[in-house]
Amino acid sequence: MSSFQSFWVEKNADGVRHSIIQRDLKDLPAGEVLIEVHYSSLNYKDALSANGSPGVTKSYPHAPGIDAAGVVVESSVSEFSVADKVIVIGFDLGMNTSGGFGQYIRVPAAWITPLPEGLSLRQSMVIGTAGLTASLCIEKLLQQGANPEQGPVLVSGATGGVGSVAVSLLSKLGFSVLASTGKPDKARYLESLGAQTVLPRSELEEVNKRPMAAPVYANAIDTVGGEILTNIIKSLDYQGSVAICGLVASPVFSTTVLPFILRGVNVLGIDSVELPVLDKTRNWNRLAAEWSLPNLEEMAIDINLTGLSTAIADIFAGKVAGRVVVDLRA
Repeated sequence: MSSFQSFWVEKNADGVRHSIIQRDLKDLPAGEVLIEVHYSSLNYKDALSANGSPGVTKSYPHAPGIDAAGVVVESSVSEFSVADKVIVIGFDLGMNTSGGFGQYIRVPAAWITPLPEGLSLRQSMVIGTAGLTASLCIEKLLQQGANPEQGPVLVSGATGGVGSVAVSLLSKLGFSVLASTGKPDKARYLESLGAQTVLPRSELEEVNKRPMAAPVYANAIDTVGGEILTNIIKSLDYQGSVAICGLVASPVFSTTVLPFILRGVNVLGIDSVELPVLDKTRNWNRLAAEWSLPNLEEMAIDINLTGLSTAIADIFAGKVAGRVVVDLRA
């Protein structure tokens, strides 16, 4: 077949329009590997792209989708063969390169990870960029010496994709998890993932002009930024660390040097976009084996291409908890 279905975003002076169109394989960008996409997932960055954000996607019309899992149908390199099951996340996929919200993608071989044993294509997209980012956060905390005996780990934005996987994985690894959320009706959901305590987001949003607060968290994972990150840094225990990976509230936060020079705290930046594929593969293999999540299905919301516009609106309205999986075959 030469044509396929794709979610399509058009942008003009009147605003942004979503549709599902037929595209031709010849319209895909150059690349060494053509992949039939079986599943994708909806991330906050996808919602921004679908909303016309120039900070994510510079040129429209465009097919978003920063995640894709599927089967190789053409390859010009020896590393991948027809029928191989593969994962592509990050790099330029779904940003300025046609993404996983189309039934086919064509990408460089350097972007591709073989699907590890122990994961299905769908399960890999329940994890997706968000889950891989959570894994990278925890990996970096562990590299700094984090361990369960130190005390609780705070996860902000806990009902989101990164937060949900982080809560589940930290709990699996034996950590006591404090989950912060602005969705009090999702407390049971977070407890089912392993959160020992669910905190209202309002507790972390209060402006505190003091340069430091009482130490409360041994370590933290922050997905939202802004005033919440400011307060987390002030409240870390001695030599505690916060892994930061999001800006849903704001990309701006304020602090003094005092938490760093009096408590030796660490702020750890996490990037899953340009991370070398070998590092991505290492984390995928771990998530398929010793870090496999027992409650993966509890996070999954399944939709098809026709459900994307509604799901995107729900993300901006703060209605989504967990991971939205997009079935490209449905």
